[in-house]
Amino acid sequence: MKKIALLIFLCFSLNNYTKAVEGMWIPSLIEMFHSDMQTYGLKLSPEDIYSTNKASLKDAIVQFNGGCTAEIVSEQGLLLTNHHCGFDAIQRHSSLENDYLKNGFWSKSQSEELACPWMRVTFVKEIRDVTKEVFQGISEMDLSTDEGMDIINKNIMMLERAESTNSIQAKIKPFNMGNQYYMLITEDYNDIRLVGTPPSAIGKYGGDTDNWVWPRHTGDFAVFRIYADKDNNSAKFNESNIPYKPDHFLPISLKNKTEGDFTMIYGFPGHTDQHYSYYKLKFYMEKERPSRIKMRQMSLDIIKPAMNKSDAIRIKYASKQARIANAWKKWIGQIGGLNELHALEKKEKWAIEYMSKAMEKDEWFMYQNVINDLNKLQIANSKYEFARSMFIEYFYVGPEFLRYAHQFNNIANKYSELKTAGKLDQEIKKLIGSSKGFFKNYDGNIDHDIFKALTPMYISQLDPELLPEGFKSNWSKNGEKVFCKSIIMNPEKINALLSNFNEKSSKKLQKDPALMMANDLFKSYVNNTSEAYSTFIEEEDRLMKIYVSGILTMFPEKKTWADANSTMRITYGKLEGSAPVDGMQYLHYSTIDGIMQKYDPENPDFQLTERFLELYNKKDFGDYLQDGELWVCFTASNHTTGGNSGSPVIDADGNLMGINFDRSWESTMSDFMFDESRCRNIAIDSRYLLWVIDKYGKAGHLIKEMKLIR
Repeated sequence: MKKIALLIFLCFSLNNYTKAVEGMWIPSLIEMFHSDMQTYGLKLSPEDIYSTNKASLKDAIVQFNGGCTAEIVSEQGLLLTNHHCGFDAIQRHSSLENDYLKNGFWSKSQSEELACPWMRVTFVKEIRDVTKEVFQGISEMDLSTDEGMDIINKNIMMLERAESTNSIQAKIKPFNMGNQYYMLITEDYNDIRLVGTPPSAIGKYGGDTDNWVWPRHTGDFAVFRIYADKDNNSAKFNESNIPYKPDHFLPISLKNKTEGDFTMIYGFPGHTDQHYSYYKLKFYMEKERPSRIKMRQMSLDIIKPAMNKSDAIRIKYASKQARIANAWKKWIGQIGGLNELHALEKKEKWAIEYMSKAMEKDEWFMYQNVINDLNKLQIANSKYEFARSMFIEYFYVGPEFLRYAHQFNNIANKYSELKTAGKLDQEIKKLIGSSKGFFKNYDGNIDHDIFKALTPMYISQLDPELLPEGFKSNWSKNGEKVFCKSIIMNPEKINALLSNFNEKSSKKLQKDPALMMANDLFKSYVNNTSEAYSTFIEEEDRLMKIYVSGILTMFPEKKTWADANSTMRITYGKLEGSAPVDGMQYLHYSTIDGIMQKYDPENPDFQLTERFLELYNKKDFGDYLQDGELWVCFTASNHTTGGNSGSPVIDADGNLMGINFDRSWESTMSDFMFDESRCRNIAIDSRYLLWVIDKYGKAGHLIKEMKLIR
């Protein structure tokens, strides 16, 4: 294990001459790959990009509400991210009277900015290699044993506790499947306010039709602001808070772009799985993903027509529909891309190479059978992994009443415990707030239709012994009770019950059909699937740790990067188009003319507002043109995944040239296998973003806050 850092260093030093597109690199290791970035055109020093001693680019990059990325673009804490990352906030603030989804929103002053007290942004103060400290007290032979893991977990807890304070969080995460550990020292800011957003006709232009597709013409951005107390410290929402003063913010480039320009993405990619075994990847390609796609297709076929018929339903379901559709279309592209890339054949070829290498030295004996062991483990446990995926898809993405009703389990079944502990009033207050928010964005008829569509498929997909007893024969009858007789699913009745709650009320909830069904499904999953799945994953993790150790040990010339795990990473490449299929050559940019070519007043995905049409017809594009064209989006060869939404695309000088928001459909398989000839990320051009704020939104005061580079 002590050799791991040296081996990773050798990976870079031996490969500086190669094309450095694949990979999501840890910023604190910038010295190892900085010279390679320079070959692409980077002009910044390592300290300009990542430093704990002075302000650097990392100080302008934040994780946005735990799932996306955002960047600070003014000395007053102005924040840019994607429209789809801020969509939940936009939807929550929208109503029939103030339809910000449809009409957009632009605050004219800081006093008009809309508070989002449920949101947070996370700054990374430092990334520290603590592998040696985490492995303290155990030998290499003990690393994958239960005893070894107990020592590792105790060391992690001790190290995290020593570095954490009231405002600073220290979190240690495994990298390279547990062969390395890094501590991330972070700080949250919790007063975030919505400053501006374009209408969905800009921010979601193209809708599901264009999602994951190039050429793209989506103005996928929204503007927020971070607020702090008078001392610039983190504070909960308060009217007296003032705009946050950042250590660094990104200037915004208005310069012309040229194909081949250096591009860097700084953000928080969520999850990749480059090391899947043959049978693991086969399982996802042929069973898990297709089944989840089908379930989501059923939900979308119900939700979308309802949204098109009613503005009230559109507002209620806009955010939910977007979340369901996003993964649905991504997964379709993933399967197609992996098949076109002959991914399974490549996995087989690599396995032969790996096992042959392991035979070369006696000390590599532990690597000889690890791939076969992983494949056997997957075959033996696929039914549990599949059952888990289907449960998540059905319970947490399907009929909403299930996860909503399950919130009432404690107050129904642990009434006495809550009362004795003095927590009853707190639980009631939480449920009253939860119910209010739930019913604001809920339609029982839609949910009933989704329940009737998804339940038969859920039942047919799982082994009978993994389902609740009697669920197969009684689901329809019990479902009718849920939507006709449930107190929990009636906003007036549940509010009245919670307002005067007592022991009798808790017993009444125990018999509620919605809670009974939710509890039956949840308990069945816990009893029949969860434990077996956890045992499977523990053994898989143990084998994967050995497998990746083998890669790092036996293939020091291989450029190995740690899978994404929602920690801060850097990717780099260049501005370029692609030719993903025979006879098709994609340009590296799209323009506003393409928006008009797609414009269709009869298609909800391609509608435009009167103001947009007016500005276009007048050719009122301001100073944002390049060679007579207004660029809308561009593509680059940066390796990205979920979590990189909202990430800044940074030029060679450290300026913002765009905001990442998507990948091409041909690229979605890059979560499992990267192909530098076809994988492209998609970004909104900074100049189009500024044009929308300035000309369309008439929010020139925001432009004045920013530092523009011409």
